[in-house]
Amino acid sequence: MTLIARLRILLNDVDPQPMRHIEVPLKIRLDRLHEVVQAAMGWTDTHLYEFRAGGAGWGVPGPDGFYDGPMPAKKATLQKVLEDTGVRTIQYVYDFGDDWDHSIRIERVTEATPGVTYPRLLKASGACPPEDVGGAPGYEEFLEALADPDHEQHDDMVGWSGATFDPEDARIDRIVERFDQLAKKWSPRPGKPKAPKPTP
Repeated sequence: MTLIARLRILLNDVDPQPMRHIEVPLKIRLDRLHEVVQAAMGWTDTHLYEFRAGGAGWGVPGPDGFYDGPMPAKKATLQKVLEDTGVRTIQYVYDFGDDWDHSIRIERVTEATPGVTYPRLLKASGACPPEDVGGAPGYEEFLEALADPDHEQHDDMVGWSGATFDPEDARIDRIVERFDQLAKKWSPRPGKPKAPKPTP
Protein backbone atom coordinates (compact mmCIF):
# COMPACT_ATOMS: atom_id res chain seq x y z
CA MET A 1 0.00 0.00 0.00
CA THR A 2 1.42 3.35 -1.07
CA LEU A 3 0.67 6.27 1.20
CA ILE A 4 0.26 9.78 -0.19
CA ALA A 5 0.81 13.07 1.67
CA ARG A 6 -1.37 16.04 0.79
CA LEU A 7 0.70 19.22 1.12
CA ARG A 8 -0.18 22.89 1.12
CA ILE A 9 2.77 25.08 0.12
CA LEU A 10 2.74 28.81 0.82
CA LEU A 11 5.41 31.31 -0.21
CA ASN A 12 5.62 33.63 2.79
CA ASP A 13 6.04 37.44 2.85
CA VAL A 14 4.73 37.85 -0.70
CA ASP A 15 1.49 39.51 -1.88
CA PRO A 16 -0.38 38.12 -3.74
CA GLN A 17 0.69 34.98 -1.89
CA PRO A 18 1.40 31.95 -4.11
CA MET A 19 -0.26 28.77 -2.82
CA ARG A 20 -0.01 25.20 -4.11
CA HIS A 21 -2.00 22.15 -3.02
CA ILE A 22 -0.19 19.00 -4.12
CA GLU A 23 0.06 15.30 -3.38
CA VAL A 24 3.30 13.32 -3.20
CA PRO A 25 4.25 9.83 -1.98
CA LEU A 26 4.83 9.91 1.78
CA LYS A 27 8.14 8.09 1.28
CA ILE A 28 9.49 10.65 -1.21
CA ARG A 29 13.15 11.56 -0.67
CA LEU A 30 13.72 15.19 0.24
CA ASP A 31 15.94 15.84 -2.78
CA ARG A 32 13.00 14.76 -4.93
CA LEU A 33 10.54 16.80 -2.86
CA HIS A 34 12.82 19.76 -3.61
CA GLU A 35 12.34 19.10 -7.33
CA VAL A 36 8.56 18.89 -6.80
CA VAL A 37 8.48 22.22 -4.92
CA GLN A 38 10.57 23.83 -7.67
CA ALA A 39 8.14 22.55 -10.31
CA ALA A 40 5.05 23.48 -8.28
CA MET A 41 6.16 27.02 -7.54
CA GLY A 42 7.80 27.74 -10.89
CA TRP A 43 11.38 28.20 -9.69
CA THR A 44 14.30 27.29 -11.97
CA ASP A 45 16.44 25.28 -9.49
CA THR A 46 19.48 27.52 -9.93
CA HIS A 47 20.20 28.15 -6.23
CA LEU A 48 20.78 26.19 -3.02
CA TYR A 49 17.91 25.12 -0.80
CA GLU A 50 17.23 23.71 2.64
CA PHE A 51 14.33 21.95 4.37
CA ARG A 52 14.09 22.78 8.08
CA ALA A 53 12.12 20.97 10.77
CA GLY A 54 12.59 20.32 14.49
CA GLY A 55 15.88 22.20 14.64
CA ALA A 56 17.45 20.15 11.83
CA GLY A 57 18.14 20.95 8.17
CA TRP A 58 18.40 18.91 4.96
CA GLY A 59 19.82 20.10 1.67
CA VAL A 60 23.02 19.86 -0.34
CA PRO A 61 25.91 19.33 2.10
CA GLY A 62 29.12 21.26 1.60
CA PRO A 63 32.47 19.58 0.87
CA ASP A 64 33.50 17.21 3.67
CA GLY A 65 35.24 18.95 6.52
CA PHE A 66 34.81 22.48 5.15
CA TYR A 67 31.22 23.34 5.95
CA ASP A 68 28.96 22.33 8.80
CA GLY A 69 25.85 22.47 6.64
CA PRO A 70 22.59 20.59 6.28
CA MET A 71 22.24 16.82 6.28
CA PRO A 72 21.96 15.28 2.80
CA ALA A 73 18.42 15.61 1.45
CA LYS A 74 18.87 12.50 -0.68
CA LYS A 75 19.31 10.38 2.45
CA ALA A 76 16.07 11.49 4.16
CA THR A 77 12.41 10.93 3.33
CA LEU A 78 9.36 13.05 4.09
CA GLN A 79 7.96 10.20 6.19
CA LYS A 80 11.15 9.89 8.27
CA VAL A 81 11.32 13.64 8.90
CA LEU A 82 7.71 13.67 10.10
CA GLU A 83 8.28 10.64 12.33
CA ASP A 84 11.55 11.96 13.77
CA THR A 85 10.47 15.57 14.40
CA GLY A 86 6.72 15.22 15.04
CA VAL A 87 6.06 18.44 13.07
CA ARG A 88 3.20 19.01 10.63
CA THR A 89 4.79 22.02 8.94
CA ILE A 90 8.23 22.03 7.30
CA GLN A 91 10.09 25.17 6.28
CA TYR A 92 11.67 25.22 2.84
CA VAL A 93 14.13 28.01 2.04
CA TYR A 94 15.28 28.53 -1.54
CA ASP A 95 18.08 30.87 -2.69
CA PHE A 96 20.00 32.02 0.38
CA GLY A 97 20.50 35.43 -1.24
CA ASP A 98 16.84 36.22 -1.89
CA ASP A 99 15.73 33.93 0.98
CA TRP A 100 12.42 32.68 -0.39
CA ASP A 101 10.72 31.18 2.66
CA HIS A 102 8.03 28.53 2.07
CA SER A 103 5.78 26.78 4.58
CA ILE A 104 4.91 23.20 3.65
CA ARG A 105 1.94 21.98 5.71
CA ILE A 106 1.16 18.26 5.74
CA GLU A 107 -2.63 18.30 5.69
CA ARG A 108 -3.36 14.59 5.61
CA VAL A 109 -2.04 11.19 4.64
CA THR A 110 -4.19 8.88 2.51
CA GLU A 111 -3.84 5.82 0.33
CA ALA A 112 -2.79 6.36 -3.28
CA THR A 113 -5.60 6.52 -5.82
CA PRO A 114 -5.28 3.66 -8.34
CA GLY A 115 -4.24 4.85 -11.79
CA VAL A 116 -3.08 8.29 -10.58
CA THR A 117 0.53 9.40 -11.07
CA TYR A 118 2.33 11.43 -8.46
CA PRO A 119 3.30 14.19 -7.85
CA ARG A 120 -0.20 15.52 -8.47
CA LEU A 121 -1.36 19.13 -8.53
CA LEU A 122 -4.73 19.75 -6.87
CA LYS A 123 -4.88 23.55 -6.83
CA ALA A 124 -2.64 26.53 -7.51
CA SER A 125 -2.96 30.30 -7.14
CA GLY A 126 -0.57 33.22 -7.47
CA ALA A 127 2.52 33.55 -9.62
CA CYS A 128 6.04 32.62 -8.62
CA PRO A 129 8.24 35.73 -8.42
CA PRO A 130 11.01 36.02 -11.02
CA GLU A 131 14.36 34.54 -10.03
CA ASP A 132 16.92 37.02 -8.66
CA VAL A 133 14.36 39.80 -8.20
CA GLY A 134 15.77 40.58 -4.75
CA GLY A 135 13.60 38.57 -2.38
CA ALA A 136 10.23 39.70 -1.04
CA PRO A 137 11.18 43.44 -0.86
CA GLY A 138 12.59 43.38 -4.39
CA TYR A 139 9.48 41.61 -5.66
CA GLU A 140 7.24 44.28 -4.11
CA GLU A 141 9.28 47.01 -5.85
CA PHE A 142 9.20 45.02 -9.10
CA LEU A 143 5.37 44.81 -9.01
CA GLU A 144 5.08 48.53 -8.22
CA ALA A 145 7.32 49.44 -11.17
CA LEU A 146 5.46 47.05 -13.47
CA ALA A 147 2.04 48.46 -12.56
CA ASP A 148 2.96 52.14 -12.92
CA PRO A 149 3.88 53.36 -16.42
CA ASP A 150 5.28 56.56 -14.85
CA HIS A 151 7.62 54.66 -12.52
CA GLU A 152 11.26 55.41 -13.32
CA GLN A 153 12.03 51.68 -13.59
CA HIS A 154 8.85 50.68 -15.45
CA ASP A 155 10.47 50.23 -18.87
CA ASP A 156 13.43 48.34 -17.40
CA MET A 157 11.18 45.93 -15.49
CA VAL A 158 8.90 45.35 -18.47
CA GLY A 159 11.96 44.55 -20.59
CA TRP A 160 13.51 42.33 -17.90
CA SER A 161 10.34 40.32 -17.24
CA GLY A 162 9.31 39.96 -20.87
CA ALA A 163 6.25 42.21 -20.48
CA THR A 164 3.92 39.29 -19.78
CA PHE A 165 4.28 38.86 -16.01
CA ASP A 166 0.95 38.43 -14.19
CA PRO A 167 1.21 38.13 -10.36
CA GLU A 168 -2.11 36.25 -10.26
CA ASP A 169 -1.21 33.62 -12.90
CA ALA A 170 0.01 30.35 -11.36
CA ARG A 171 0.75 28.92 -14.84
CA ILE A 172 -1.07 25.69 -14.00
CA ASP A 173 -0.41 24.09 -17.40
CA ARG A 174 3.33 24.49 -16.86
CA ILE A 175 3.13 22.94 -13.37
CA VAL A 176 1.21 19.92 -14.68
CA GLU A 177 3.73 19.52 -17.50
CA ARG A 178 6.69 19.62 -15.09
CA PHE A 179 4.95 17.17 -12.71
CA ASP A 180 4.41 14.76 -15.62
CA GLN A 181 8.12 15.01 -16.47
CA LEU A 182 9.07 14.19 -12.86
CA ALA A 183 6.65 11.23 -12.70
CA LYS A 184 8.17 9.79 -15.90
CA LYS A 185 11.71 10.40 -14.68
CA TRP A 186 11.05 8.55 -11.42
CA SER A 187 8.86 5.71 -12.70
CA PRO A 188 10.44 2.28 -12.24
CA ARG A 189 12.16 1.11 -15.39
CA PRO A 190 11.31 -2.37 -16.58
CA GLY A 191 14.11 -4.80 -15.80
CA LYS A 192 16.06 -6.49 -18.55
CA PRO A 193 14.82 -10.00 -19.30
CA LYS A 194 17.14 -12.60 -17.90
CA ALA A 195 19.04 -14.61 -20.43
CA PRO A 196 18.07 -18.29 -20.33
CA LYS A 197 20.53 -20.52 -18.58
CA PRO A 198 22.53 -22.65 -20.98
CA THR A 199 21.50 -26.28 -20.87
CA PRO A 200 24.29 -28.64 -19.82
